[in-house]
Amino acid sequence: MAEFIKLPVGIENFEKIRRDGFYYVDKTGLIEQLLNNWGEVNLFTRPRRFGKTLNMSMLKCFFEIGTDQSLFEGLYISKNKALCDAYMGKYPVISISLKGVNADSYENARSLLKRIVMEEAKMHRIIMSGNRLDDIDKAEYMSLVTGDMGEDTLVYSMKTLTALLEKYYEKKVIVLIDEYDVPLAKANENGYYDQMVLLVRNLFENVLKTNSSLKFAVLTGCLRVAKESIFTGLNNFKTNSILDEEYDETFGFVDDEVKEMLHYYGQDTHYETVKEWYDGYRFGNADVYCPWDVINYCDAHRRNPMLPPENYWTNTSGNDVLKHFIESAGAAKGLAKTDLERLVNGEIVEKDIREDLTYNELYASMDNLWSTLFMAGYLTHKGRVDTKRFRLAVPNREIRNIITEQVLALFKQNVEKDGQLLNDFCTALSDGHTDEVERLFSEYMKKTISVRDTFARKELKENFYHGLLLGILGFKAGWSVMSNRESGNGFSDIMIMIDDAEIGIVIEVKYAESHDLEAVCKDALKQMIDKRYTEYFEQQGIKKILKYGIACRVKECKVMLEEN
Repeated sequence: MAEFIKLPVGIENFEKIRRDGFYYVDKTGLIEQLLNNWGEVNLFTRPRRFGKTLNMSMLKCFFEIGTDQSLFEGLYISKNKALCDAYMGKYPVISISLKGVNADSYENARSLLKRIVMEEAKMHRIIMSGNRLDDIDKAEYMSLVTGDMGEDTLVYSMKTLTALLEKYYEKKVIVLIDEYDVPLAKANENGYYDQMVLLVRNLFENVLKTNSSLKFAVLTGCLRVAKESIFTGLNNFKTNSILDEEYDETFGFVDDEVKEMLHYYGQDTHYETVKEWYDGYRFGNADVYCPWDVINYCDAHRRNPMLPPENYWTNTSGNDVLKHFIESAGAAKGLAKTDLERLVNGEIVEKDIREDLTYNELYASMDNLWSTLFMAGYLTHKGRVDTKRFRLAVPNREIRNIITEQVLALFKQNVEKDGQLLNDFCTALSDGHTDEVERLFSEYMKKTISVRDTFARKELKENFYHGLLLGILGFKAGWSVMSNRESGNGFSDIMIMIDDAEIGIVIEVKYAESHDLEAVCKDALKQMIDKRYTEYFEQQGIKKILKYGIACRVKECKVMLEEN
């Protein structure tokens, strides 16, 4: 295998990437834009895994006093010599991440926040050397690095640290706060939102508002929390979201960057797959890929080029926003369910988007959930209808898969609740009553969304209906259900062994592109015979084997049976 630069899977530290020779997609243009556009307090909101933390690490490395300037050699920003001479390595920097403030109570969250501030203060212990700070200053510093910091000290802690750093270095201070909204999200989930809002508001107001020691500040987060919630009175505040044109290429990968990476790793032929699965986001005027996905895909396919694409993004979060939406859409039925079906099938819906929600409003209504899904990256926009109304779509194949997986998960929960319908369906299946199997499976299909996406490959549609059947059959006691089991000369969709009755059932599911469902059923039965899918049961001595061909189209189905 040829030697390539290592891929930075899961690495969000700019210095480590540059010093240890990892592949880096140059986003240093952000520095130039930040200084040219100038805002005293700058908030960037992007979905998770779009490079926010790495960009913050890059900003710290650039501005921090004592930085290693060689880290930026050959990068875009190094061409702007005047800017580098004026700003690189010239400022004290406070850099914290609030990602770790994840607690089940206000007291525990406050303790975690104290720890974060304390650890950052310790990073600046050099200010205790010499005589630039007097005894009172040093006592104030010590109050920040001891474990008994009171809440009054905590809310002034970052402002105090900026004042001490300015006095020591005789330079204004740059403040970087990554994942600013995590404490609010966790507080909302765990029932102490109002207390956390007050604490965060006081902390931010003190360090960001009328702070004479502040040079400028940058904050990042997934969602834009309403200004009235925690940024009250910040007139020096500039927000940049996924709707803004400024900085639209500084978070995430654009097409040329993806092509360059794929070419470097010898994966040019994978371009269309990567584009289908991980592109499709629209930030400002830029079409953007999720960098987490592209890096993981490249890394996996360096080792095994034949691997199928995966949903890498879904493993980085619990997808709570999506679960709330699907549950609400299922409960609401009607228009909300229809809109969800349209999105999964590659269509566009028009919705009003509110960017100024507070966390305790995110799930308050279906209208708010649309905005939340959009800001969290589950939807993207395909243009404005008017000032607040947008044409929304699912960005790519990965997100569509994540949505259908959540739909199937909810479907399984509902199957488990209706034991009578489950027993009736399974009885009809084991007794060979095709009309009843057809009727009851149609009833099940009406309870969930339909898949008819004209852009989806036929096997992807079949996988959805395959998943519905597995979701039903998996709850039947005494039935051993196997999916894609090797038998004969192939892999059958579903095989069921009914232990007590010594019955074997083989099911082949097909998606019908036309309305001739009967012909598709016959093809499914023929495939079972040609590939000898019943061989496994025959080897087990099973005498009664039922072979079902099931054809599905939207919410229609046809069932045909052959018995050995």
